[in-house]
Amino acid sequence: MRTVTKDNITDVFKGYMSDKMDPRMREVMGSLVTHLHDFARETNLTHDEWRAGIAFLEGCAAIETEDRHEFILTSDVLGLSSLVDMLHSNPAATSSSVLGPFHVSGAPPLPVGGDMKRDFGGPILLAEGVVKDIDGNPIPGATIDIWQTAPNGLYASQDDAQDTYSFHGLQTVGADGRYAFTTVKPVEYTVPTDGPVGDILNACGRHPWRPSHLHYIVEAEGFSPLVTEIFPDDDPYLDEDTVFGVRSDLVMTYKERPAEEFPDGMVISDKVNEPFLYVEFDVILSRKD
Repeated sequence: MRTVTKDNITDVFKGYMSDKMDPRMREVMGSLVTHLHDFARETNLTHDEWRAGIAFLEGCAAIETEDRHEFILTSDVLGLSSLVDMLHSNPAATSSSVLGPFHVSGAPPLPVGGDMKRDFGGPILLAEGVVKDIDGNPIPGATIDIWQTAPNGLYASQDDAQDTYSFHGLQTVGADGRYAFTTVKPVEYTVPTDGPVGDILNACGRHPWRPSHLHYIVEAEGFSPLVTEIFPDDDPYLDEDTVFGVRSDLVMTYKERPAEEFPDGMVISDKVNEPFLYVEFDVILSRKD
């Protein structure tokens, strides 16, 4: 095509795609380029703005590491990560929520009743619940990959003072589907703003805060894996999460209980001599199609 214009360039691009392409690739790429071209035409995108966009992508790539995922963080603050989650969530199951850029794979085993708080300060939190199917039956052998921030608001991958798997654990539930662990009360924190994502937030006049939460990845044979988070109902940023991760069914309540009500069978049962926080949160998985 020698006569490419601003009006026909989208169709020309689609005409260049091979008939032998994977059909889904054709659909996705065709739609992507259509919206990208429409965006440029609609905004009358300038050369300086185009260069700024390229510089943003280069800036993300420049600081991307095994522990710093700026492209994922970009997707998070633009709402794309949450939108993809919501497009593919089963309404009968627990809602999915953003993975975030700080998950560390290979977490060590955490027995049911195990402890992640260790010697860190802050209120003890006992979290427990049952992993079950949509009909309410427990799912034996389900695994829960759990992680959170330390009391300083940093994940282990952000903080040289923490070991690699600080506040990370992988728990396998028994025949009753019950999970249980102790940890420190999570705190609200800011997403990193020292890179290109910070520039986006500043340009939009947005804050970088996330409400406090616990992260779960829940998996079981025959069921769709679930990536989610749970949030306390008294967090000041619950209604303005900068990565749009909050869902109504993921909001729970911390209940303060006296030390004498701390249950037996937990790793730290004989060490609790002060009030603790308690939360019960059941996780519902849907079967694979």
